[in-house]
Amino acid sequence: MESLKAAHGTIELPAFFPDGTFGVVRSIDSVDLESTGTPGVVMNCYHLMQKPGTSTIKSLGGLHGFTNWSKPILTDSGGFQVFSLIKENPKYGEIRNNGIIFRPSMEEQKVILTPEKCIQAQLGFGSDIMMCLDYCIHPDSPYETNKLSVDMTVRWAAACKKEYDLILKQKAGNLPKRPLLFGIIQGGNDKALRKECSEALIDIGFDGFGFGGWPMDGNGNLLEDILAYTASLVPDSLPKYAMGVGKPDEIVQCVKMGYNLFDCVIPTREARHHRLMAFRGDELEDIDLNQKGFYKYIYIMDEKYIRDEKPISDICDCYSCKNYSRAFLRHLFKTGDSLAYRLASIHNLRFYSSLMELIRMKNKINWQGK
Repeated sequence: MESLKAAHGTIELPAFFPDGTFGVVRSIDSVDLESTGTPGVVMNCYHLMQKPGTSTIKSLGGLHGFTNWSKPILTDSGGFQVFSLIKENPKYGEIRNNGIIFRPSMEEQKVILTPEKCIQAQLGFGSDIMMCLDYCIHPDSPYETNKLSVDMTVRWAAACKKEYDLILKQKAGNLPKRPLLFGIIQGGNDKALRKECSEALIDIGFDGFGFGGWPMDGNGNLLEDILAYTASLVPDSLPKYAMGVGKPDEIVQCVKMGYNLFDCVIPTREARHHRLMAFRGDELEDIDLNQKGFYKYIYIMDEKYIRDEKPISDICDCYSCKNYSRAFLRHLFKTGDSLAYRLASIHNLRFYSSLMELIRMKNKINWQGK
């Protein structure tokens, strides 16, 4: 699958979307973001329902008008974040058959997150790609918990699809292009449960599918076996979304498995922690993505960069590399100037869009994973 048509443009695949949880990618604006070649952004439905609120966003032209972003937007249901908080402390809420009851604090009003509300909110936001509400758990959870996760995920997915179809029927003729709706495949590390979940979701009918749950083990290693197996359960004619996978070498691995959509906080988070990414090599076209260590980190606070006049990377065409030196960027971080975060984030995001451009050049990696 080489591309995905969305309401706000065609997405060349594979593609990486940075996370803009609250409607903004940390430290940069939409103009900066577009300059990096970023094809789309992931935003969080739950958080945006809370601040500034669904009706406010809708009144301001949806997420595209509100954020001044003209390219595709994917909205996650927020279930992952809510489940993480409830697991951390059960007093934050409870999971019921029809959704999630979440109590952020004693001062804040409780939130009821249902499949229907998730769809209503995402349609109100004007999202290009919408994710169903799913029951997210840790992959090492016992069988009974994983089975419950699959059952609830399928039940909620069916409710999401029903609400989606109902609202689209009511809006017939009023939408320039319908948003895409993705299901999320749960099942932990149990292949039988992954198969059961995928078959049920495919039967319901969605435009694409995400890998649900944690893609890493307790040591931070990619769960290659279950990721590859889950990808094999989805027809190649549909997009496969490796949710939360974001390290460059892991993206390459997952592309070989069949995944073609990715998101993560890594590029902007690393930028804020003074870590800049760069390819190893003198020409972008010569980078061998099959080789381990095809990229490196530059820790810009290192003293060796105090008088370094070179750009972050000689083969990067981003705004930061075209205009500023390593020495100046280090100086900005040392003095605490906010421009440092902007320039570092622009660079790391351009690194990611360049990585995806290289991956799309099919002769650069072993697409069959042999």
